[in-house]
Amino acid sequence: MGETILVTAIGSFSAVTVIESLKKDGYRVVGCDIYPAEWVANSQIVDVFYRAPYATDRPAYEEFIKMVCKEEEAAYIMPLTDVEIDLFRRWTTAAEDTGAVVCMSERKMLDIIRDKKVLEDYLAPLGICETIPGKLLADVIDAPETELTYPLVIKPIDGRSSQGLHIVKNEREMRTVVELCREDADHYLVQPKISGPIITVDVVRNPETEECVCIPRRELLRTLNGAGTSVYVFKNEHLEKQCKAIVKALNICGCVNFEFVEELEPAEKHGPGKWRFLECNPRFSGGLAFSAVAGYDMVRNHVNCFKGIGLEPEGEIQDQYVARRYTEVVTG
Repeated sequence: MGETILVTAIGSFSAVTVIESLKKDGYRVVGCDIYPAEWVANSQIVDVFYRAPYATDRPAYEEFIKMVCKEEEAAYIMPLTDVEIDLFRRWTTAAEDTGAVVCMSERKMLDIIRDKKVLEDYLAPLGICETIPGKLLADVIDAPETELTYPLVIKPIDGRSSQGLHIVKNEREMRTVVELCREDADHYLVQPKISGPIITVDVVRNPETEECVCIPRRELLRTLNGAGTSVYVFKNEHLEKQCKAIVKALNICGCVNFEFVEELEPAEKHGPGKWRFLECNPRFSGGLAFSAVAGYDMVRNHVNCFKGIGLEPEGEIQDQYVARRYTEVVTG
């Protein structure tokens, strides 16, 4: 059996695709999650399972990760959720403390990516994509209501999975949200709500070779927390060019995912409109399996980026509809 990789949060949407890909490539997979093994279906397909403390309890989580890496001789750590990415980007000595490579982009760029206002301010002047201009709630909280154009989206600057997101349609709803969020007003971003389908793009980049592969999909059905359940995988040279420019500007290493709003043209004009950049999630997307089904192994190539190995060629990705289904597993 090959090198050991510690995969965190194996109850998350992307985990089964990650684990199956790693095991297919001969890695020994150690998995952890905050819930007991009996509650986590993917605990049945890893080589070893550990129950983890919450990543929000930083001291306990760091000690746990150090213990697991030592016991299992882990060569790599693969965090699957934003809260763990946030912990590792602040844990600057993780590689030395654990003896393992943390598979994520450089910390100074993650600081930009994980703040939606800072990210928009960083990308907008570059002119490489259409962004959605926003202001901090603290900067508009006392502005005359006539200066605001509805509908608006108000969301945490470091939010994930639509947590804390508010869609505000009028002045009355705005006053309600302001009262809810007033104490943390500098932690919320206010943007105009753009109508249109959500486009998610799985992107993997090797910064040493400047190779990059992009697999876009249009989200047709989504859960309330933003995970796609039915999608349309497609190819578009212009969109992929934008994505490649963005990952280069952010010096991404490995796999991330972008979300765009496809701002449609007027009804009489058919075909795609322009893509307005929403956010970058600096980890595998919840719909990672869709790219795998389409024919590209993002997980293998993500790991290879941290091993100094070039990306595999994209091959022929066909336009296709893909729908997700769920399977019950006996765990105990």
